[in-house]
Amino acid sequence: MKLTWEEIESNAIAFSKKWKDCQGDERQEAQKFEMGLMNIFGIDFYEGLHEYQIRDINGRIGYIDYLLPSKILIEMKSKGESLVRAYNQAYDYVKSLNKEDYPELLLVSDFNYIQVTNLRTMQTFKKFKISQLKNHVRMLGVLAGYTSNVTFKTDIEVNTDASYKMAKLHDALEENGYTGENLEQYLVRLLFCLFAEDTGIFEQGAFENYIKDSKADGSDLSSRIMSLFDTLNTPEHMRMKNLPTQLKNFRYINGKIFSKPLPPAYFDNKMRQLLLDCCNFNWSYISPAIFGAMFQGVMNPLERRELGAHYTSEENILKTIKPLFLDNLWREFERSKSTKNELERFLNKIARIKILDPACGCGNFLIIAYREIRLLEFEVLKMLHDNKQLKIIDTLCRISIENFYGIEYEEFPSQVAQLSLLLMKHQLDKEISNYFGMNTIDFPIRETANIIHGNALRIDWNSLVYNSELSYIIGNPPFRGKRWQSDIQKEDMALVFGKKFKGVGNLDYVTAWYKKAADYIHNTSIDCAFVSTNSVVQGEHVSYLWKPLIKDGISIIFSYRTFKWSNEAKNKASVFAVIIGFSKDNRKREKRIYFEDESIKAKNISPYLIDMPNVIVERRSKPICPVPKMLFGNKATDGGNLLLSPEEKDELISKEPLSEKFIRPYVMGHEFINNIKRYCLWLKNATPNELRKMPLVRKRLEEVRKMRENSTKIATQKLALTPTLFDEDRQPEGQYLAVPVVSSERRKYIPIGFLESNIIAGAKIFMVPDANIYHFGILTSNLHMIWMRTVGGRLKSDYNYSNSIIYNNFPWPKTTEKQREIITQAAIEILRVRSLYQDCSLADLYDPISMPHELLKAHETLDKEVVKAYGFKSNNDASHLESLMKVYLEYTENSEQIKVK
Repeated sequence: MKLTWEEIESNAIAFSKKWKDCQGDERQEAQKFEMGLMNIFGIDFYEGLHEYQIRDINGRIGYIDYLLPSKILIEMKSKGESLVRAYNQAYDYVKSLNKEDYPELLLVSDFNYIQVTNLRTMQTFKKFKISQLKNHVRMLGVLAGYTSNVTFKTDIEVNTDASYKMAKLHDALEENGYTGENLEQYLVRLLFCLFAEDTGIFEQGAFENYIKDSKADGSDLSSRIMSLFDTLNTPEHMRMKNLPTQLKNFRYINGKIFSKPLPPAYFDNKMRQLLLDCCNFNWSYISPAIFGAMFQGVMNPLERRELGAHYTSEENILKTIKPLFLDNLWREFERSKSTKNELERFLNKIARIKILDPACGCGNFLIIAYREIRLLEFEVLKMLHDNKQLKIIDTLCRISIENFYGIEYEEFPSQVAQLSLLLMKHQLDKEISNYFGMNTIDFPIRETANIIHGNALRIDWNSLVYNSELSYIIGNPPFRGKRWQSDIQKEDMALVFGKKFKGVGNLDYVTAWYKKAADYIHNTSIDCAFVSTNSVVQGEHVSYLWKPLIKDGISIIFSYRTFKWSNEAKNKASVFAVIIGFSKDNRKREKRIYFEDESIKAKNISPYLIDMPNVIVERRSKPICPVPKMLFGNKATDGGNLLLSPEEKDELISKEPLSEKFIRPYVMGHEFINNIKRYCLWLKNATPNELRKMPLVRKRLEEVRKMRENSTKIATQKLALTPTLFDEDRQPEGQYLAVPVVSSERRKYIPIGFLESNIIAGAKIFMVPDANIYHFGILTSNLHMIWMRTVGGRLKSDYNYSNSIIYNNFPWPKTTEKQREIITQAAIEILRVRSLYQDCSLADLYDPISMPHELLKAHETLDKEVVKAYGFKSNNDASHLESLMKVYLEYTENSEQIKVK
């Protein structure tokens, strides 16, 4: 029988009292804690699974503390241990569960605090004490048969609230003329003071009371704040003896945060109240890992409406650093547990790790990497010191933020990165000192991260940290397509790649970081991992970037296949990204390809991020097989004046009936797939006399002439002499096969089909004029789609077909007449089924949800026959791709095609 909320809350109060003063030992008390927690909601503990064995995506065996299938997964840690580590471990388990067992909630606890994540909405709520459980039971409502309440503030919402408070103060200062770098630095200092107030760096209430003691009109607040900044920058022994008592209570900070002279910022009553509102917020809840990027967003009102949309989520950062080094370090830790000497050696090893992010922004990657290594160090220290109380934290912690290096193009984010790393260090110092019974505050600051402001593509990275000392390079370099690069960025690309590097003008900006890193890690054992748009492993990028890198000794050591790189913000920005780990170190290691919820071992990871030799498919002007040529569609270059909507066509014919003779159906890829009607003026056979009788047509032609004449391109200017003709005319005289350039990645098959010669194909259609139904059958087969998805490019995530890379390199099967006839008949069946749906567009027919069963069945029949024609034995895409690559090599081994080793 479902318990009432009153009964649940009463049970929660009793539970909190029972566990208030517990020892909090995971091994001895976890099961009792879990049992009591389930009893709150009327659940029999034994309905779930305790110490449930599972194998994670890397094949390692782990044990879930408690799993109630489809409801909740619980991960316990001993009192004082990291809930971050508990969450990361538990989330790895979650990703390995099957759909039936996948829980709605993930709960982690250290017997003192509880933190809950709703896996359905991916909302993580701020942690709360066991004593406050009664106030939070509704977020666990699913356990009692209710809908889980998600009105509590999440981590991202807490950080957003904090950022908006700073935004209001930022705007008020800016409106009064306090701007630029001074404003940015001023806010960084205020942020430090607010955080210090709530995390024990300052005495509780010291900063808020200091602000409250100013005059209500704010007239003296400017001088008071400047005095505070000066005090925080002055060692105690150098301060004046008659310094006011309030200021004496503030410790010396150091670390250059308060060293630069700033002009005073004058306050009024409204601005003073805004600062007091900031003081009323609990800044101990903010996460330095994501707050910096959000804090940066308050500086730009245009970005502020999407505050938090561009920061990098912890989950995605962990996708980068876990396979790069973190997973291996945890495995080594497990192997080092047997003796104290081994643990000491391991501790010394991780203390020497140095990490560089050459595009660090507000430091997210460095902060998470630092935190994760500190948490690993924490586990080692607990084993070495056996929970003994220690007086000096220096005897314990050896991981220094001075070993973390960053380069950032903009000055303000680099300052925020410095501060955020410092705040993360303080949070971890508190966690560790509390565990060992200390109360250590590491101020004045003795360690600072090495973050510099500058253009990473023009700085010698050795000037920041010698490559002989560095361990890893990580980051998320800026995404900027080849068409959108500024002049400065184009200069950056030229400087990094040099004159001998081919195809630089066709590469995205992010590729410069790959080249720069590859040069920097020469003759070292440095491992690198970058997040990139998936364009770097598609189409021409593979040939232009990876061919020379691989020849120079670079090898890919792990990869994440294409996924949406986003975060939990409401207005989140998404790009389609890959993660590529690479190195020049030739030592033997396990290589692994990751997907969203699984990973596979690989003998070699090719630039297409598949388990294959490093075969690179390059552009070629002719097909490698004896098949018809694939041509580009017809390019108008007309400013839209030769093209007509249905309404424009009808109006033109009604006014100038003679024009009907020269109007043709016109299709681009979008129109072809979606059966959208569009038309064009096709005037290649129009006589001067006919044109003279059509003044409205002539008016359009005059606009075409002007548009071409005013072009900056000389070739287009010449076309002004022939405004009646398309810029490029390749229209076949007979029926042709049409292949859209761009098609949705949701579809298993690119919709292709035959068009009559009177239908003019635009620039977003490829044409195969001499194709027959057999050619249609091969090109619409799954094997061709596998090839297309691998070697072709993408437009965002959509397929971007290419005749020079995809079609001309496709290895066609060597078929007998009988096999050709069987494939032809299977292809005819596809066309027959399509004809049954005259009222449906190709978009409708090939939508993965609405695709008719008989059409899918016809395609599957064709796919089987094409596989038989190749003689392939396997029945999965990965092995088919490997087999296609082998056929490709057979066709190209005596040609100019280069196989990279």
